[in-house]
Amino acid sequence: MIELLVVVAIIGILASVVLASLNSARSKGADAAIKANLANMRAQAEIIYADKNCYSSDATTACAAAAVAPAACPSTSGTIFGNTQVQSAITAIVTGQSKLMACSSSANQAAWAMVAGYKSDTLKGWCVDSTGKSKEIVTADNTVQANVTAEVNASGACVD
Repeated sequence: MIELLVVVAIIGILASVVLASLNSARSKGADAAIKANLANMRAQAEIIYADKNCYSSDATTACAAAAVAPAACPSTSGTIFGNTQVQSAITAIVTGQSKLMACSSSANQAAWAMVAGYKSDTLKGWCVDSTGKSKEIVTADNTVQANVTAEVNASGACVD
């Protein structure tokens, strides 16, 4: 009977270690998904740019949209953020994987930037922009919108 209790205790300890490791791996997987979604958005943006010579989602007002000030990602028509594929990726990041996200674009949709906080770390996130920049960012707290928004500037770029 004692041997059986020892075996059950050992199995319980091993199971708790495995479950703790699984949660860490799950969070890191969500962070990798954030990076992949942002990279895919950059690819989608370049397809749009190749068609219109700007990052506009609206065929009728191509390149004429006003700048999008750094803020939570709006679905503003005429901007890259109004594109349906980009909006789908933003929704996937915000609802399933990240704490918060911020976007900005320049006037006439000549440049854009997007940043999302990691799920696994409240102090870090990932930023991509139209210049090809793709970098990890460090914030005071990525659960506060103002901290995430501060990582993109009004000219549509990641803050250095």
